[in-house]
Amino acid sequence: QVQLVESGGGLVQAGGSLRLSCASSGIAFSINAMGWYRQAPGKQRELVASITSGGSTDYADSVKGRFTISRNNAKNTVYLQMNNLKPEDTADYYCNAEYLSLGRQTKGSWGQGTQVTVSS
Repeated sequence: QVQLVESGGGLVQAGGSLRLSCASSGIAFSINAMGWYRQAPGKQRELVASITSGGSTDYADSVKGRFTISRNNAKNTVYLQMNNLKPEDTADYYCNAEYLSLGRQTKGSWGQGTQVTVSS
């Protein structure tokens, strides 16, 4: 089982920056892709950014050029640097990890979420 804990959310003015962190713990054979999702009130959860264990990244079009995902494999931690934040970035942000269990089963885990509010 892998557990994820997010931190770094908060209230920021439009144009400001925040850095989210997601620390993983537990036992797994390996942790593969990690990513950030967000869910605004009344909307579906959407992928914001993802990163593989090899460092390949993918971003939602709405955040390209403003958000950067990075990863410290030694610490099994993933970060999301968010710059030039906009009110439409307001949402609960969730960390996700895809991992191989000790039994070589592919599993997924979610964090509890951290709230990001961007004021205009």
